[in-house]
Amino acid sequence: MHLSGVFRKLKNEIIRKYYTYAAEPFHPLPRAPITASAEEAIKVVKSGDNIFVHSAAATPSKLLAALANHGKQNRLERVTVCHIHIEGAMEYLKPEYSGIFRDNSFFIGANAREAVNTGRADFVPIFLSEIPLLFHRKIIQLDVALINVSPPDQHGFCSFGPSVDVTRSAVKNAKYIIGQVNPKIPRTFGDGTIHVSHLDCIVNVDEELPQRPPAKISPIENAIGRLIADNLVDNGATLQMGIGNIPDAVLSSLKSHRDLGIHSEMFSDGVVDLVEAGCITNSQKKILPGKIVGSFCLGSRRLYDFLDNNPFIVMGDVQWVNSSSLIAQNPKVTAINSCIEIDLTGQVVSDSIGTRMYSGVGGQVDFLRGAAICPDGGKPILALPSSTKKGESKIVPFLKQGAGIVTTRAHVHYVVTEYGYTNLFGKNLRQRAFELIRIAHPDHREELEKAAFERLNCMPSP
Repeated sequence: MHLSGVFRKLKNEIIRKYYTYAAEPFHPLPRAPITASAEEAIKVVKSGDNIFVHSAAATPSKLLAALANHGKQNRLERVTVCHIHIEGAMEYLKPEYSGIFRDNSFFIGANAREAVNTGRADFVPIFLSEIPLLFHRKIIQLDVALINVSPPDQHGFCSFGPSVDVTRSAVKNAKYIIGQVNPKIPRTFGDGTIHVSHLDCIVNVDEELPQRPPAKISPIENAIGRLIADNLVDNGATLQMGIGNIPDAVLSSLKSHRDLGIHSEMFSDGVVDLVEAGCITNSQKKILPGKIVGSFCLGSRRLYDFLDNNPFIVMGDVQWVNSSSLIAQNPKVTAINSCIEIDLTGQVVSDSIGTRMYSGVGGQVDFLRGAAICPDGGKPILALPSSTKKGESKIVPFLKQGAGIVTTRAHVHYVVTEYGYTNLFGKNLRQRAFELIRIAHPDHREELEKAAFERLNCMPSP
C-alpha cells in the first residue's frame, strides 16, 4: 500500500474507536504521528488536491520545496495551493509548473505578483477576518495542510509560533496534516496550539525562520509618522498597525507616549522598542487587558525571541482578533493603515495598481471599522505619501482603470500625507475634495482643483 494510504488507514482505524473525537487541535488523541523525510511525507499529495500552506514567518519552506519536486516528478495535475502571504521562493509558481499547481492566494506577496498578473495564479478578494469561514463552511475543502510548528512540550503540545492567523481554522478542517517541526519556532500563548496527536506526519528540521528586519524609513515616511504620532495618537490608545514603512514610522515616533495597548492582526520589531521603553503597558485595554494581542508577526530574530514563551503576548485566531465589534470594545482604538491611491471623493485603493494586483484586502477594513465604532472616539487612519516615486499624485480625480476599492468612501475617516491630515467623516463630496487637495503635493493642487470642478460642477470648498 502507498505510504499515504497507510497513514490514512491508521488514522481512521484509531479515531473510529475513540468515540469523543473532535477536530479541536487542543484535544489530545490516543495516536501518534509518523516521522518521515519531507520527500516521503509529501507523497500524500495527489492530483486534484487542495493544499493549505502556513504563512509569513512560519512558512514551511522545506515542505514547499518537496511539494514542487513531488508534483513535477510524479506528473501531478490540478493541485491547488492556498495561503495568505508566504515568505521565500515559491518554486511551484514558476512557468514550468503550470498545469501541475494552481496557486490561490488570499493575500499576494511580492513572490506571487508575477504569477497572478500573468494569469498563472489566482487571487481571492476577502477580508482577513473572513478567511477562516472558507474552511469552516467547506467553501474550500482542504485535503492537506502544510504547517510549521515548535517541538512538542512535556504535554505533547506544539505551537504555531509567530503565525496563528488563518492556520488554526485550516488544521481543524484539513483531512491530513503534515507538521514541519522546527526548534527555531517561538512558542506563543493563545489560540496557536496543536497537540502532536493531531499531526499525521512530522518532518524534523532545524532552520532559521524568514526574517524581515526593519527597513530604512524615508524622510517622507518619517514626516507622516510624526504627524500621526503627534496629532492622532492619544495616551492610553489601543493601536493597530498594518504592514509597511509608514506604520513602522509611527511606532518609532511614539517614544513619549504612555499606557499604549496593542490589538493588531500583525506587528513587527517596532513594538519591541516601545515595550522596552515602557510605552506599551496594555493597562487601559478592555479585551485581554495587560497583554499584547496579535495574530501573526514578521520581523527579525529579535522579534521572534521576544515572542518565545512570553505570556505578555497572546496570538489569536484572526477571525477573533479582527472582529470589528470586539476591536471596538477597546479604548481609543487607533487603526493605522497605508494605501496605494485615493480619489477626491475618498475611495481608497489598497490591493492593486490599476488592473495589476499588488497585495490584498487584508485586515484594513476590519480595523478601520472597529476604530470607527469605538464608543470613546477611535481614529481610523489611512496614510500615504502624496506622490509616487515617479512624481505622480496619489490623490487623484479618478481611480486608475481596473483599480479595486478596498475601503469605500463611507468607511474613510482620517487621511494623512506628509503635508498634513484631515478627517473626511461627515463631509460632503465638495468638502472632501477641498480637504484632500489641501494635503496633496503642492505641485498637483491646481490640477486637482480643476479636475474637482469638472467632476463635481462646483468649486471644492470647506
